[in-house]
Amino acid sequence: SIKPLRHYIYKEFAAHLIGYLGEISTDELKNKKYSGYRAGDFIGKFGIEKTCERLLNGIRGGQQVEVNAKGQVIRVLKTVNPKPGYNIYLTIDLELQKKAEELIKDKAGAVVAMDPETGQILALASAPSFDQNDFVSGMSHKKWDSLVSNPFRPMENKVIQGKYPPASTYKIVTAMAGLEEGIIDENTVISCPGYYRYGDRTFRCWKRGGHGSVNIYKALSESCDVFFYQVGQKLGIERLAWYAKACGLGSLTGIDLLHEEKGLVPTAAWKRRRKGVGWQSGETLSVAIGQGYNLATPLQMLVLISAVANGGVRYKPLVLKKVKTAENESIYKFKKEIIGRLPVSNKSLKIIKKGLWKVVNDKRGTAKIVHVDGIDICGKTGTAQVVSFKKGKEISEGDGKIDLRPHAWFVAYAPSDNPKIAISVIVEHGEHGSSTAGPIARELIKTYLFPAS
Repeated sequence: SIKPLRHYIYKEFAAHLIGYLGEISTDELKNKKYSGYRAGDFIGKFGIEKTCERLLNGIRGGQQVEVNAKGQVIRVLKTVNPKPGYNIYLTIDLELQKKAEELIKDKAGAVVAMDPETGQILALASAPSFDQNDFVSGMSHKKWDSLVSNPFRPMENKVIQGKYPPASTYKIVTAMAGLEEGIIDENTVISCPGYYRYGDRTFRCWKRGGHGSVNIYKALSESCDVFFYQVGQKLGIERLAWYAKACGLGSLTGIDLLHEEKGLVPTAAWKRRRKGVGWQSGETLSVAIGQGYNLATPLQMLVLISAVANGGVRYKPLVLKKVKTAENESIYKFKKEIIGRLPVSNKSLKIIKKGLWKVVNDKRGTAKIVHVDGIDICGKTGTAQVVSFKKGKEISEGDGKIDLRPHAWFVAYAPSDNPKIAISVIVEHGEHGSSTAGPIARELIKTYLFPAS
């Protein structure tokens, strides 16, 4: 008999999104989910191949026949014609996906872009990648071992499975909480000498010489740690955590891909339950700038920045656009889904958006390198420190080993009015969001808003 095999003509292209096929396992055959399958069948194991397995699989054809004692066919009793699976269409913009793959290819990290007004995923890339054909044709133990032992985790979809301290991108949440709780307003000014003393500890700003007098706009555009330390201290961990959760952090976005991670929004109760000790008030300061126990996925940060862009609506991110039969009959069509709203007033959101505009367009903004003439890009940089839990100390950015360097974040949207695209980028051990993650977002925005003729 002839058995069709899937062939991925672009090899590593969009591997984490599309996924791959593999032979059904003994355990899977026992699962009711796979009733009707046989040993030797190939099924979706990862990505959209797995999510849409039943849609793509089709119906097996065959004949029911009557045979004699010698096993010879006497007559055909019933014929069942094979039925092809459905055709699925994704929300991905092909040129944007190509650009995303190109920009992240030689790095370890993730890039994901979305239409902030609908939730449609426009590009999704995770690096390093893998060749999907290896799973269909049969993979050697040596090849498999090289994939699973790779310290940069090519088999992980970092967009939905990578959990990182959100670093200064989290300051959007702290700013929102501070404004909504009346702790700060646009006229509040805090002095930053380069450090903040709290109890017997000194918490340093990334800018050792300090930022001087800082209001909310300057705090966001220049990413002043001291400003957000003080806002976080006054909020306390419970209020800060409430806003983070209301922004969608610590919970699944609901994307139509499997194995999404929740990340972590720390609270005093969580620490007591997990660590067996109480919360230290100084830990709130670290959380307020996106460090400490905070963990978020690139997709969670994308949904957050998209909601900021569109006025406060959190849309479910989806990659499935439509499903049609082989006869072109429509089975499913994308419809945007609201999963929540940011806990923020229009007044406060306007202040935050102005601050994010200054991040890119002010001469002292941390992402001024991202500025593009003719496009109002808004965004936020982040530098997530890598922590050595063994020694219980943070590693300085000057350490030479690449695996000790900070992760680089950048979240953005454009244009500032009527935004068409939102982006989340993380480069593992990329050190600075402005110099590594930011330019990736800039080039993607240019590609999407100014497509080649």
